[in-house]
Amino acid sequence: MELLQDGLIAFLSAVGLTACVWLVAGAFLSGTKCRNPEILLVLPLRDKAPAMESDLRELLRLRRNLPGATIILADCGMEPESRDLAVYYCLKHHNVELRDAANWNIQ
Repeated sequence: MELLQDGLIAFLSAVGLTACVWLVAGAFLSGTKCRNPEILLVLPLRDKAPAMESDLRELLRLRRNLPGATIILADCGMEPESRDLAVYYCLKHHNVELRDAANWNIQ
């Protein structure tokens, strides 16, 4: 029984020491976060883009948790009516951009 108690005390001591080291290291190393991340949410659109409104609404909801994120509406061959609607959404919402996917080089 004494061996079990000694083992339990040693385990709890090790966990406590690890927690203390973790807190001290976190206090000194917390300044390495990225200050200005660029987050892009891309919505590829083609043809009539029937679900553009609902997809954009979902991305706008998601963007509330990602401050500074930009939503890109990528034109992958939309019809003129759909493109006009995408332009309207870009004017209506902040940080929503329409880009032509054919001329958009991703590296």
